[in-house]
Amino acid sequence: MSSPPTPEPDTILIVDDEPSVVEVVALYLQREGFHVRTARDGAEALLALSGERPALVILDVMLPHIDGLSILRRLRQNPAGNVPVILLTARGQEVDRIAGLDLGADDYVTKPFSPAELVSRVRAVLRRAAAPALGQSDAPIIHGELRLDPGAREVTLRGRPVELTATEFNLLWFLAAHPRQVFRRDKLLAEVWGYADYLDPSTVTVHIRRLREKIERDPAKPAWLQTVWGVGYKFDPEGE
Repeated sequence: MSSPPTPEPDTILIVDDEPSVVEVVALYLQREGFHVRTARDGAEALLALSGERPALVILDVMLPHIDGLSILRRLRQNPAGNVPVILLTARGQEVDRIAGLDLGADDYVTKPFSPAELVSRVRAVLRRAAAPALGQSDAPIIHGELRLDPGAREVTLRGRPVELTATEFNLLWFLAAHPRQVFRRDKLLAEVWGYADYLDPSTVTVHIRRLREKIERDPAKPAWLQTVWGVGYKFDPEGE
């Protein structure tokens, strides 16, 4: 994946070694007007991603040869690897969900799952990725050396670009657009992810941690993205 792949905005790549899962999910997605490509294992997934950039990847964690988390890690290490990813994880495998979110997954669905719910989550993630910003204004937000451009969906820090996933950008934008306001995790799930019923609140915690690692001088002592203990998180515009 050394060169930027060609965008395919209506294509969903399904990576799963269970033929029945692939067949059902593909059927539901095709009914909704999506083009579907499939990969049976990690090697096929890497080959597919080297030549195309799908709108979204549905990625099973438990894959033969190369597991889903390794695929996600390689994808996020690539400059063009900000394609949205929904992980499929086994029920009860919280460690996989947390690890996946920590590597930059946008969402997760636990097996067994409703295909209709998965399609709904696909649309929600794509809406977040395509939206110019979660706010009323398209004007950039500038706080010191941090600049967020909603139109280009770009973040720069001290003049240098910061690579964020679609969900990370939306979360940072939402908090920065409401400076000093404290938001509970369930509120952030509803506002940024678009739903709170199916996701563990730790999803927010992991994304906050990733953002701190990318924009804070000292992630252990965050200046912008602050925790209000027992309540939630806020953005301090005067943090730096």
